Amino acid sequence: MPTTPQQIDLWRQASTEHQRLEFKEAKAQYDTDKLNRYCVAIANEGGGHLLLGIADAPPRPVVGSRAFPDVVVTAERLFKAVGFRVDVEEVQHPDGRVLVFHIPSRPRGTAYHLDGAYLMRSGESLVPMSEDQLRRIFAEGQPDWLEQHSRTGLDAQAIVELLDTQAFFELLKQPYPTDRAGVMERLARERLIDEVPDGYAVRRLGALMLAKQLADFPDVARKAPRVVVYSGTSKLETKLDQPGSRGYAAGFQGLVRFVMGQLPQNEIIKDALRTEVKLVPEVVIRELVANALIHQDLEMAGASVMVEIYADRLEISNPGEPIVAVDRFIDGYQSRNERLADLMRRLGICEEKGSGIDRVVHAAEAYQLPAPDFRVGHKRTVITIFGHRPFDGMDREDRVRACYQHAALKWVMSERMTNQSLRERFDLPESKAAITSQIISATVDAGLIKADEKVGGSRKFARYLPYWA
Repeated sequence: MPTTPQQIDLWRQASTEHQRLEFKEAKAQYDTDKLNRYCVAIANEGGGHLLLGIADAPPRPVVGSRAFPDVVVTAERLFKAVGFRVDVEEVQHPDGRVLVFHIPSRPRGTAYHLDGAYLMRSGESLVPMSEDQLRRIFAEGQPDWLEQHSRTGLDAQAIVELLDTQAFFELLKQPYPTDRAGVMERLARERLIDEVPDGYAVRRLGALMLAKQLADFPDVARKAPRVVVYSGTSKLETKLDQPGSRGYAAGFQGLVRFVMGQLPQNEIIKDALRTEVKLVPEVVIRELVANALIHQDLEMAGASVMVEIYADRLEISNPGEPIVAVDRFIDGYQSRNERLADLMRRLGICEEKGSGIDRVVHAAEAYQLPAPDFRVGHKRTVITIFGHRPFDGMDREDRVRACYQHAALKWVMSERMTNQSLRERFDLPESKAAITSQIISATVDAGLIKADEKVGGSRKFARYLPYWA
């Protein structure tokens, strides 16, 4: 069905460019190599549409494009360059000519490349896919790691001895069945165990969530979270190195309590009162540990979730690079292990989709902590939470990071950042408005936030949005 000018206008109203939609002005021309690269990247992300002749900044006016005057020849050249068919359509919009490239999704289990580069988008750039992402794509169609059997040939008695079925029903807030057959039926319905010819088999998901002792399941035992406590602010002296022993659901509360018990005390002075508080609040520990368990790459051998506690900070990391870019953790959500995530939500271990990082950033603001630092390490995703630090003790990077996260948090709450709201985030008086403006300017210069054009150019009423809004 041909694309209409009305459809073009609907696309222009999208709140942001996303995986399936990309706008480019291309008034006079557009680089052919860049076109090829965008087609490969969008196909690798599930397919979508590339539109030329439309400004990429809201309100995305149609500016018209003279690029690629012969769409038939363009489609033929694209096919030869990228190896798959892209339909090219010319739409005569009232405000100018728009070219629409209809880009199909890559086949399941396959990724497209251009001259050996498996491309994807990252913000405004095109970058090679990570090793993690390629491995996930090539593994599509193969049995999910979590759904494979960890142990088989067990009877019902062995199941209840190996799995904490009591905790399972308590977390579900349901009464324990009156007979063992009821327990087996519910575990099977949840696809945590399977009935097999020689008895029952425990899926890896069942073992990982409910094992009384993970050591009883050798193929998942290395996935136990590990808590390491250091004496100072470096790794030079280790005080404690404690791996977990129970399944994620069965042992989650104990893990959180254990981490809280290891956190150092922080002394803060507020309203002339000296108070001893834990380095970070419990809500942050709960959300970040649950987040790390859910988003880890379970197929990475010999790697596990780690909680590392220093005198001045806490680092929680999980194996694998993130699916969502780190600067979009606040507003974006895509789970690497959806079945694991769903079960943990239903068991009350984590909240609804995508709310965990929001809650962490909100807690950091409420407790006047420096902004969390989200980073990608070598095959790991690392989140650092810092202990209390006064505003004067924060460096430029701390302040810019906090400003961006505050703007993003306001956006997902359907609010907007202002000089006043940022001052409140830093607990600064009105007399510090000029310093706050400097932080905002530095964050704008870093390309992380932008002025809200809807309020015009007034500095008094200025509001700010994250760069992607």
